[in-house]
Parts: sequence; C-alpha cells; structure tokens
Amino acid sequence: MLNGDSKSGGQRTRETDVREPGTDAGGSDLLRVLERLREQHRAEPYPAVATRRKLLSALERLLEQHSAELARAVAADFGHRSVHDTRLGDIWLPLSQIRYLRSRVAVWAQPEHRAPLWVFRPGRARVVYQPKGVVGIISPWNYPVMLAISPLAGALAAGNRVMLKLSEHVSRTSELLARVLERELPHEFVQVVLGGAEVGQAFAELPFDHLLFTGGESVGRKVALAAAKNLVPVTLELGGKCPAILQRGFSVERFAARIVQGKCYSAGQSCVAPDYLLVPRESVSQVVEQLQARVKQCFGTLRDNPDYSAVATPERKQRLLRLLDEAVQKGASQRVFNPADEVLDQSQKMALVALWDVPDDASVMREEIFGPLLPIVPYDTFDDALRYVNARPRPLALYYFDEDGVRIGRVLTETISGGVTINDTLLHFLCDSLPREGTGASGNGAYFGRRSFETFSHSKSVFLQSRFSGVGTFAPPYGRFIEWMLKNVLRA
Repeated sequence: MLNGDSKSGGQRTRETDVREPGTDAGGSDLLRVLERLREQHRAEPYPAVATRRKLLSALERLLEQHSAELARAVAADFGHRSVHDTRLGDIWLPLSQIRYLRSRVAVWAQPEHRAPLWVFRPGRARVVYQPKGVVGIISPWNYPVMLAISPLAGALAAGNRVMLKLSEHVSRTSELLARVLERELPHEFVQVVLGGAEVGQAFAELPFDHLLFTGGESVGRKVALAAAKNLVPVTLELGGKCPAILQRGFSVERFAARIVQGKCYSAGQSCVAPDYLLVPRESVSQVVEQLQARVKQCFGTLRDNPDYSAVATPERKQRLLRLLDEAVQKGASQRVFNPADEVLDQSQKMALVALWDVPDDASVMREEIFGPLLPIVPYDTFDDALRYVNARPRPLALYYFDEDGVRIGRVLTETISGGVTINDTLLHFLCDSLPREGTGASGNGAYFGRRSFETFSHSKSVFLQSRFSGVGTFAPPYGRFIEWMLKNVLRA
C-alpha cells in the first residue's frame, strides 16, 4: 500500500518515503511502483488462466470474509448507511461479477478464429487477447468497495497488473480495503495507493497501459487531460442527469414504487439513480401522491431507521439543501416525504423531496443531483418527452415505463444513453452480462462482464499464411490477369 505501508516486490514502502504526496518525491514513488509492476509484467506477460482464476478466488474470499467489517466501515464513513444497501451494492454485486468472470475467463482467453477473405484462403485469421500490462484504476467514494473491486477483477481476469487508487473521501473504508487487499493478493499483481487530490493528480499522469476512472464529469475531464500527456487509453464512467419517463396508461402506483426504490437506494448517491421524472402533465399530482405513499410504506420513519441511508457528508447535505432552497426561491413547488415529520437538522439524513414547476435555469435542473431531490417535469406528448431528453447531455442511464412495444422501440432508437432499463430502475447496471458504458458527457469506454476482459486486453489481429497461397499473383509487374481479376472478380 503506497502512502502508508506499501509493499512491492516484497519490500515495504515506508510512510516517510512519501512525505509530500503530489510533489516530485511522491510522483517518483508512484512511478517506481509502476515500473516494478511493469517489470513483473515483462517477466510474465501472459499469466496462465489458472493464475487469473486464483486471483479472482482470492478477491472472492476477501469480500466474503470481510463483508461485515467493510459494511461497518462504509456506515462510519457515511454517517449512516443501510447495511443492506452496502451488502447488496458493495458486497454482493462485486462478488457476482467475480464469479461471472472466473467462470468464463478460460473461454474468453482463447484465440478467436475469424473467417479470412476468400482470396486469402487457405490462410487463417484469428484474434489473440493479450494483457495490456499495468492498469490504473481510480475509484470513487459512493460505492467504495464495488467500484474498486469490480474493475480490479476485470483487469486481473485479463491478466494485468494493477495500481488501484482508493478514494480519500471514505478513509475508513479505503484504509481497511487497502489492508485486506495487501494481505490477500500478491504484490506483484496489485498495488494500492492512498492519498488526496494531489496524489490522484500524480496517479492520473502516470504512463499506464490503460486507466479507468469512475467519478464526476469535472474531475473526469482532468483525468482525461492528465492521461493524454502519455497517450494513455482511458475508460471514464461519469454519470449525469438520468431521466425516468412515465407513459400515459402505465400504472402510476407501479411507477412510483420503482422510482422510490431506485432513488432512495443509498439516498440517491448512485451515478444511475433517477435524477428527474418526465410525466404527463395531468399526472403530476397523482405521481406526487403515489411517491409519498410508497415512501411511507418503505420507510415509516427516517432518522433512526437502519434501512434509510444518510447523505455521505455534512458538506454534501448542505449542497443539496442549497439546490433545494434555490429551486424554491425561483418558484418551484415542493413536497417533503417525511412520514413521521421528524426533525433531521442535526442528522446527515435527508428526506426525499419532490419538486415541480422548477425553472430550467435552476441548478437542480442543470447539475447531477446525487441525493434525495427529485424534480418532476411535465410533458404533453410522447415526442415532447423525447425532445426534452435529446436536448440535454446524454445520460448514463434512462428509464422508460410503458407496455407498448412500438413506443419502447422508439425510445431505444431515438434516444442515446449509456444504458436503459424498461419498467424499472438500475437493473441494466447490475446485470453481469451487460457492459457499463457511458456516452458523451456521461463517459466513454466500457467495462463489466465480458467488456471488462476486452477493455483490459489488447486484441491482436493475426493472419497465418498458408504454404499454398495465391496472393503472389497480385504482385507487380501488373498485367492482364490483375486487370481481369479487378474487373470481373473483385469488382474494383
């Protein structure tokens, strides 16, 4: 673990070796760790599938053995977080991903045979997947275990060495995760880095063979610019304002139930949480009433309810309150869903609040919310709803509620988003076999499932020429035969 008690090649990096993270000394220490991992990669550039599966099994054991400890650390970092939110999102989900990767990596690692163009036969074509080398991963605070372990598992399944930068905003979780990763995984494969923004900047500037970042758009831009200095390929998972569209005729009660579950999971602090609702104009009041009923059904109380998570820090809660106050001052109406009318001023918890009649220039309509505020935007026609979505930056997720296959098809073809769930929320993001992929401002590149293996692998095209080949007939000097071939056979 760097910036504390790192080991690399069996030698511990002392805290005094990284006195000033982000300075030349700190950057040099990071570079030395990278170079040692690169030497390990050169010594064993193609780890056996058995080795990769062993590493994935170690990750699995780590999560199984430390799940309760990790859940307590996350809860402490958040002020309060539902243990079930953590066990589902931060423990079960990466465990499911690890098991999925381990069961398939032997097949994915095999060369893929491709059909060559007929004129090149009997030569053969194939794609060979090679580890890229040393991969950098920068994980965020909102799912501090899952968003570190899931990409780490993908990079290891592809046969890479990994430097993992954990979030400084969840220090208890990051320090615990660093300790158990260091203890359970070979140092020649994984090195963990701790530190603040300066360390993160130095980390992003390292000449990795691939860099994955999960976080906000503003920091994502800085990461992409830092990586560009070394032409490092980057995968960015950013987020954005994810819409949920209710179609006329769909059950408002069912819609409200799915929205409350998706929005209240971890207090809305998910990059794919529903950010705002698009509902038929005449249904706004009904939607508000059903949301309130569903919140009361799921959470009879908030302040001491172990199932209701807190906003991660007082500063983030204050930001959300500022967004709410500004919207109301600009003329928005609000409904606070606080079933027991509890006072939450001294708590990091915050009740879900629905907003409507919100002006477009309000910050809550322009910034990713990342918390329990839920603007409701009325629309008149189906086409109006699609135009509203398409006039804004492309979201990481879109949710559409309808039973009509034709309209569902139009949503899928006429809007662009990282992913879509029909008649529910979040689920496309949780499915092992589907990639996580942003588009536009919500990110670029993909990982998860097979796409993790592909993202962290170099797909090398290989052509194997046969002893018997007619390619020589295409060599100069050109004559009548090549003219005949171009005109009558190749039609060029």
